[in-house]
Amino acid sequence: MQSDPLNDAMSTIKNASVVGKSECIIKPSSKLIGRVLKVMQENGYINQFEFVEDGKAGVFKVKMEGKINNCGVIKPRYSVKKVDLERFEARYLPAQDFGVIIVSTTAGVISHAKAKELGVGGKLLAYVY
Repeated sequence: MQSDPLNDAMSTIKNASVVGKSECIIKPSSKLIGRVLKVMQENGYINQFEFVEDGKAGVFKVKMEGKINNCGVIKPRYSVKKVDLERFEARYLPAQDFGVIIVSTTAGVISHAKAKELGVGGKLLAYVY
């Protein structure tokens, strides 16, 4: 029984990156996982991904870039204001301007840098660097 599909997806990506695989398969899929993968792709941590229907929940095929040092989910999913983003950036990322915190906002699932730019807060989902 899976209790957190996003955590399982991030663990799969991290493990594939550590062993040097060029591709990994994430199952089950969800819209949230797809949006998190899109943010990772925009920031250059994965090459590309595609949704493949398998008759159940579907799977994501992710082509790896090989640039991931660490990634994971943030539990509990803290609610943050735009002024508190820097505090969590210092907590979850190893250095300033190194890595991405993925945030769910009213503007969609975006990186913390874009959330600062737009001036919105939200819920912290994951980090990658």
